[in-house]
Amino acid sequence: MTEPPHEMDEEPGVFDVEDAAALEASTRRGEADVAAGRVVSHEAVKRWLLSWGTDNPLPRPKCGE
Repeated sequence: MTEPPHEMDEEPGVFDVEDAAALEASTRRGEADVAAGRVVSHEAVKRWLLSWGTDNPLPRPKCGE
């Protein structure tokens, strides 16, 4: 016996459906950025974030830091 639909049942949203081609393209772009050095290190981001709310907030880190 099939249950009737519930009021709260919804159709999947646009972000609920995986697009394999878009995911692959995104991964390739990310790998190209890493290979070209277009990255910011974890340490640089951490240093920047820890400066927020202090008397001397640091500027946003740049690629290569």
